[in-house]
Amino acid sequence: MHNDTTLLLGLDDVVVDRVELDPDGTRVIHVTTTNTPQACPSCATPATSMKGWEITRPRDLSFPVPTRLLWHKRRWRCQQPACARSSFTESVPQIPSRKRVTSRLRAAAGRAVAFAGRTVAQATMDTGLSWPVVNAAFLDHATATLSDQPQPVTALGIDETRRGKPRFTLDTDTGVIEQTTDRWHTGFVDLTGQQGLLGQVEGRSSSDAGSWLAARTQQWRDGVQTVAIDMSSAYRAAAREHLPHATLVVDHFHVVQVRREALCVREGCRDPPPGCRSSPVKLAAV
Repeated sequence: MHNDTTLLLGLDDVVVDRVELDPDGTRVIHVTTTNTPQACPSCATPATSMKGWEITRPRDLSFPVPTRLLWHKRRWRCQQPACARSSFTESVPQIPSRKRVTSRLRAAAGRAVAFAGRTVAQATMDTGLSWPVVNAAFLDHATATLSDQPQPVTALGIDETRRGKPRFTLDTDTGVIEQTTDRWHTGFVDLTGQQGLLGQVEGRSSSDAGSWLAARTQQWRDGVQTVAIDMSSAYRAAAREHLPHATLVVDHFHVVQVRREALCVREGCRDPPPGCRSSPVKLAAV
């Protein structure tokens, strides 16, 4: 029977045995598992013989005061002679086998990113979990929430975004510093403003952008009337291959930028305005 403390904790199939207070003020909750039937994860043979006890420290939702869970788990023997697993510890849905985080804490971290406007980095600070764990939880929420295909769009935008900073290594044999990592992502957006970001793939080559377009249905691709890009030959090639019927346009910003740089080259500009990429060194080479 569940006592008041068990109901307050709210973890299914888990019973609070006792609560202690550490000298530093941390509340330590000792829990055990209810008489939930257990079976061997390998051969599914029901457990009948207990081997001993183990203690784990699963992470759970935060409480008003610092709290730590100590789960006293039973270790069961597998009675199936042909099974390679001699023993196993019990598990419950909220604390799966070999998991250090409760399912509800992981779900809360994913919801914070998916629905509460938190970044993955902010959610890691709020929950105390690692970046990969929070990101994986968010992806689970996004996969369950988003449809397999985005809604139809008439105006599609394609652009690149750098993820992190480039990394360089020194070749000890030649003494040359080479760039080893430069991660870029290609994003696809609904330019009408109805759906926002439609999808994102790693890389910025024509094949990277084309892989996302190829994954859309033919009906979805046929509905795209306009594609806006920067002056990227890779994106132009991807659009021409997968959206040959669409009108290809270039952002005004990039057109103005190229015209301004061309004017600097023609006039021999030695003091380019802020933001102009036509430095004196480039102009001399021209």
